[in-house]
Amino acid sequence: MARVYNFSAGPAALPEEVLEQAQAEMLDWQGSGMSVMEMSHRGKEFMSIAAQAEADLRELMAIPENYKVLFLQGGASSQFAAIPMNLIGRTGKADYFRTGSWSKKAIAEAKRFGDVTVSVDAEQDGKFTSVPAADGFSVSAEAAYVHYTPNETIEGVEFPYIPATGDVPLVADMSSTILSRPLDVPRYGLIYAGAQKNIGPAGLTIVIVRDDLIGKPLDRTPAMFNYLTHADAGSMYNTPPTYGWYLAGLVFKWLKAKGGLAGMAEINQRKAAKLYDAIDASAFYANPVDTACRSWMNVPFTLADSSLDAEFLKQAGEADLKTLKGHRSVGGMRASIYNAMPESGVDALVEFMAEFERTNG
Repeated sequence: MARVYNFSAGPAALPEEVLEQAQAEMLDWQGSGMSVMEMSHRGKEFMSIAAQAEADLRELMAIPENYKVLFLQGGASSQFAAIPMNLIGRTGKADYFRTGSWSKKAIAEAKRFGDVTVSVDAEQDGKFTSVPAADGFSVSAEAAYVHYTPNETIEGVEFPYIPATGDVPLVADMSSTILSRPLDVPRYGLIYAGAQKNIGPAGLTIVIVRDDLIGKPLDRTPAMFNYLTHADAGSMYNTPPTYGWYLAGLVFKWLKAKGGLAGMAEINQRKAAKLYDAIDASAFYANPVDTACRSWMNVPFTLADSSLDAEFLKQAGEADLKTLKGHRSVGGMRASIYNAMPESGVDALVEFMAEFERTNG
């Protein structure tokens, strides 16, 4: 069966090499006589899988020893609540950047737990197409933390810099950009990401949190939302998403074989440049995002004649270019080109776009 090019924003494509290894190990992981999904999470076999996955992630991201790496459930959306539950109690206040659909959801949830200041609001005329300049915002002196979304998956808007927040811990929802390039982890107090874009299958969430931010939750914070619970138990307080953890570990090894995050950055930047160049060179296609804030991972674009959208998607699907429909809130098209999207997939999309324009422009 032929594989298609899957441009889904998430759950997204996984590396074929990872899927092939998982297939080969499905019934018998390394002579254990068991599938990984059958193993006890406390057995020596799975404990070795878990430990190796964390070690590889720490190596890839150069995560310092004074940060815990938690492998959790609930998706990034659960972290919208867990973060204020664990961090806002220091002052009762937090700053949030409002730059797109996902940061809006994070703000709405955080307001349930404390005083939230929207220190950046990038919405203009009902749309999000840019972020402020690096010196275009201020941080509240009493904020317990500053939260931002480095890459807004739906709008395709990305921060080209890490916000400077001084002594106030910076918190980042990196669900759609983690592992796409090197990252200066010590600039952050907490990083979190749902797995289903660049890490592995849906169901796993990774939280990377500095030690000093653990252990002071709001009163009545449930045990499952308390970072200390999971840090003390090595992410084994309850049965974790074991198969997702295993697949994430395979992805980490795949990334290391690809040259690590520096190697992936070169590939990702090249993929994005090819697609944006094709859009910019055409009067038939357009991208609404300010050039400096364009996402490497999620590329939205519109056709000059929106009545052709359905035909574009139909013909793209027939050419094995799948899941290109834009989010319902913004319309148009969206090509998500995460780590697992091969460069040949972007090349195929660019070729198809040129041919569709030739026959319909």
